[in-house]
Amino acid sequence: MAGPTFISDDPGPARATGYAWAVFALSFGLLMSDHMARQVLNAAGPQIKLEWSLNNAELASLASVVALAVGLLTLPLSYLADRFGRVRSLVFMATLWSLATLAGAWTQTYPQMLFARTLVGVGEAAYGSVGIAVVLAAFPRHLRATLSASFLAGSVVGQMIGVAAGGQVAESYGWRTAFEAIGLFGLILAVAYALVVRESRIGVAAGSGPAKWRELARLLIGRRLLWLTYFAGGIQLFCTGTLAWAMPLLLTDHYGMQLAQAGRSTALFLLVCAIGMIGCGMLVDRLARANGAITPKLSIIFSLVSATLFGGAFFMPPGPLQLGLIGGGLLLVGGITGVTGAMIANSTPRAVHSTAMAVLALAYNLIGLAPGPFVTGLLADHFGLLEALKVMPLPCLLAALAMAFAQPLYRAEIRQKPGGEAA
Repeated sequence: MAGPTFISDDPGPARATGYAWAVFALSFGLLMSDHMARQVLNAAGPQIKLEWSLNNAELASLASVVALAVGLLTLPLSYLADRFGRVRSLVFMATLWSLATLAGAWTQTYPQMLFARTLVGVGEAAYGSVGIAVVLAAFPRHLRATLSASFLAGSVVGQMIGVAAGGQVAESYGWRTAFEAIGLFGLILAVAYALVVRESRIGVAAGSGPAKWRELARLLIGRRLLWLTYFAGGIQLFCTGTLAWAMPLLLTDHYGMQLAQAGRSTALFLLVCAIGMIGCGMLVDRLARANGAITPKLSIIFSLVSATLFGGAFFMPPGPLQLGLIGGGLLLVGGITGVTGAMIANSTPRAVHSTAMAVLALAYNLIGLAPGPFVTGLLADHFGLLEALKVMPLPCLLAALAMAFAQPLYRAEIRQKPGGEAA
């Protein structure tokens, strides 16, 4: 196999156009809808738990099954999108998860809801990977970390709105109405996306990637640098997945908040996370323009500081200082998304970016977002929620370790480019 190389295919547009920003806005909006559909369950979780007499593990499984379906189906569905058309695939996905969210409003039992949530996961499976590939294709290369982080911040904004609006609607009108409202919102955005975004203006034709699985595998998983990057991104998002699920319970059970107030407060924490993702992505792009090899080092800093803040938060009793430390950790913990998105995009050809981002999303979900709520829910059932949350520093430390091993490999690839700048 050939030695490591940075792919230097078509660098994309020379500048960001108005159409590119329209594509970004609609793609961002659909990612918000994607995660609103996920988080409405967490917002209404206390009501559903009470109505159906669920335990913590059962309630958490309704969240984890979505991430599990996303993780298992991201890769094959993203490959099909690369082969047969990204835009039409995105429209189909958004329509499916929105209809499945509506169906959740009509369920009467836990198994029915589990099936509906599984369909939500099937619909959402490849959206993140294909959506970011569409966005990256519409913009210049030097904005990759900013775009990767900003696009994925849509997931956090969606969680924020899903928790806040879902909690408010659930408290006022019942959890079924909350599911209906968010499902209809997704359908409206899917129609708008179909009317505005055109494959011919994105820059990569359907079927332009390699048709042979062996060649595709070499490009996506053929180097240790890629494995380390996938693992680091996935394990750190264990924290974001866990806290998105746990914060409403923490605030209602240990801070005495009502459901709507807990939803609004959780939304603020998620907003902090989204702002941090965008800010960290912009910082990475800015510093990497002068020194591309600094990217993994910045990720290590984000991870170590997050671990310190989460450790301080969950090894102390509930109170204002605990909430402040949680907010500080959330400000930095999502910074790894811009790093990993840029590193993977810079290390793979543009024609397979949907599939490359699918492998990254697979890591995000199977290593972090899916096990995070479920494992923490199991621990909470046995030891209590506050004790369970003491595991939060560990994923950040593992991410820092993985990036420490990735750093010399990334530096070696950067040096093969003239001027030492990432592709």
